[in-house]
Amino acid sequence: TVTSDGTRWKRSMQGVRPRVAFVLGGPGSGKGTMCANLVRDFGVVHLSAGDLLRAERASGSSNGEMIDHMIKEGKIVPSEVTVGLLEAAMAKNETKRFLIDGFPRNFENNSAWETQVGPKVDFAFVLMLECPESVMESRLLKRGETSGRGDDNIESIRKRFNTYINESMPVLEYYEKQGKLRRVLSDRPVDDVYADVHALFTKEFSQTQ
Repeated sequence: TVTSDGTRWKRSMQGVRPRVAFVLGGPGSGKGTMCANLVRDFGVVHLSAGDLLRAERASGSSNGEMIDHMIKEGKIVPSEVTVGLLEAAMAKNETKRFLIDGFPRNFENNSAWETQVGPKVDFAFVLMLECPESVMESRLLKRGETSGRGDDNIESIRKRFNTYINESMPVLEYYEKQGKLRRVLSDRPVDDVYADVHALFTKEFSQTQ
């Protein structure tokens, strides 16, 4: 089910509010790699909106078929489904620090988050990984050789690029106006990118629980 356990959520939210950062960037910009490093070094929990949706898609739930179709078309899954999955995943964890990557992908996502979850968390910032489309396309095609992901093919990749430009970029501009956007260029060697990301999280995300 995509609905969260309300009692468990309320219990887990008592005391210090969970600290949350969003990690956004085009498909293939390096979100998963950066998040894996941050989990290792900061002990945060990484929640990938895409991974949660893919797990739900494979679970045989009533939402699975709809999610399958929308992912293949490069479209954005209804916000209530995605936010429900994220909220349920957060409620299952005892930690108070989360990275959420690949979300919010549009204003509808963001509105649902701000209404349903926003007041319950301590929101830090959005990390935006900036990368040229040509570099991202090359990375995704290479990943597609071994990933087994149905959306790592040229047709789906280009649909995902269009969705990101048309629907996700305005969300990034929204957070930039609030002073909550942190940009890092990710078309460089991984160690160089992560050095900047690590410095950012050391300065602005780490906190004593």
